[in-house]
Amino acid sequence: MSEQADFFLSGDVNLTPSNAVVGLIVCDDGKYLMQLRSQRPGIFYPGHWGLFGGAVDPGETADAALSRELREELGIEIADAEYFTEFSFDFGFCGQGRIWRRYYKIEIASSSVEEMILGEGSELRTFHARESLIGHRIVPYDAFAIWLHATQRKEPTTVGATGD
Repeated sequence: MSEQADFFLSGDVNLTPSNAVVGLIVCDDGKYLMQLRSQRPGIFYPGHWGLFGGAVDPGETADAALSRELREELGIEIADAEYFTEFSFDFGFCGQGRIWRRYYKIEIASSSVEEMILGEGSELRTFHARESLIGHRIVPYDAFAIWLHATQRKEPTTVGATGD
């Protein structure tokens, strides 16, 4: 029995980064919806678990790109997406300039996952944050977004308050 090829570090394809939008899809049971990225060359992080989303096309707004990507990848229409955070990356070292990756929080019923149609990737699954971050190979920036979301403080704190 032969092992499946792992294209993650093969380095045989020049990939071009671009601005991207991502759905940080949180189910009502607290789990995050993720996809297992296909194990093939020509994509970023093959064989890793990641969040759903993708590149923003030229002339497309971030909101339109998020709707399009989730329709293509999951067969769903989103009604409510709340901006969560954005990471920027400087690819000046290779002549690409700066790009951003924008995350939107989307809350769904866990029962709706069964009705989704996977249009990209090899599997979809829900994970609790701890389970995904400790037990699986995850796209690094998606792991950071999940960690930020899962560990955010729910109540504001007052800096300098001593209680005296």
